[in-house]
Amino acid sequence: MSGDATRILVLNCGSSSVKYRLYAGRDAVAGGTVERIGESGGGPANHEMALREVLAGLDLTGLTAVGHRVVHGGTLFAAPVLVDDAVVAAIQDLIPLAPLHNPANLAGIEVARQLLPDVPQVAVFDTAFHRTIPEAGATYAIDLAVAERFGIRRYGFHGTSHAYVSRRTAALLDRPYEEINTISLHLGNGASACAVAGGRSVATSMGMSPLEGLVMGTRSGDLDPTIIFHLRREGGFAVDDIDDLLNYRSGLVGLTGDNDMRAVLRRRAEGEPAASLAFDVYSRRIKGYVGAYYALLGRVDAITFTAGIGEKSPEIRAASLAGLERLGIAVDPQRNVGSGDRVISPPEAEVAVCVVATDEELEIVEETVAVLEHRQLPAGTTQPVPEPERPKALS
Repeated sequence: MSGDATRILVLNCGSSSVKYRLYAGRDAVAGGTVERIGESGGGPANHEMALREVLAGLDLTGLTAVGHRVVHGGTLFAAPVLVDDAVVAAIQDLIPLAPLHNPANLAGIEVARQLLPDVPQVAVFDTAFHRTIPEAGATYAIDLAVAERFGIRRYGFHGTSHAYVSRRTAALLDRPYEEINTISLHLGNGASACAVAGGRSVATSMGMSPLEGLVMGTRSGDLDPTIIFHLRREGGFAVDDIDDLLNYRSGLVGLTGDNDMRAVLRRRAEGEPAASLAFDVYSRRIKGYVGAYYALLGRVDAITFTAGIGEKSPEIRAASLAGLERLGIAVDPQRNVGSGDRVISPPEAEVAVCVVATDEELEIVEETVAVLEHRQLPAGTTQPVPEPERPKALS
């Protein structure tokens, strides 16, 4: 199957929204977002109504497949798969691991199967790219029986972004994807780091949930688990209140009252101490992960910044890598400004520092096409499935 001849509809269903993009080959020809699903004030009553609205407004002539973003594939899915009843049941079973995301993803799949019964549906999992992480990196040091019983392990997220960006980095540097080692830094409202060795994720900062790791817009990232016990015992916080605190009232918003890095940078420039502290906490955490992943990889060819903050903030890029010159890492101040995919390190630097615009929707297209070209792969299983050959470096 030629990718240039495909027409793929990409659906990303959230709890109250549907984001969609229609591709002809690798070119997006339509797209948009339906918001406020199930809310008062004029939004669609449910996902079925929202998807009917989306499909009615698109030219779906010759539609090849629908690619669905699914947040959590657990240990069941090591690759994107054709959707069948077994896959739907498996995603349903994984809801306890992603109670905020998988139900909405599943609703989108079920409605699309109903409205487009003759079109192949493909599930692309955020977690799948990280199924190559060694067991030593995925295992938490707690009682193994308890961990197995409750599915406690590192799953990782932002996999579609890290896959796209690491491959695009190889193309940008004109290097074979299977030979390059990259540290990918996805810095948006959610943020994660990933160590990619020869096209395979070997470490990532998000863990059992997207809460672990880097400082984010509203999430704390790494913290001592004793803090949770302390809040419960000494503060009388309910479990749901702690969950709310760490996921929605921490990170940048907890430190400054604002989860928008642009506002934090503006306030820092005005000399506000809280904003300066938040900036330092944020960039220091990134630097720590860069150092750790450098040690794990042994050799780093590139460090790539992506997503809203990573692509648009020269201050964050510079601060996150400052002082790492002994490791061959540096940012050129002149190259650090500007736009577009580019190298921002000095020409003589041992490690290339890059900026690459992520495109998770295009990655879903690429992986959907790969699945259609490998239809013999099992669609749903209770065992890890083999990973199909991923797309080569993007030109």
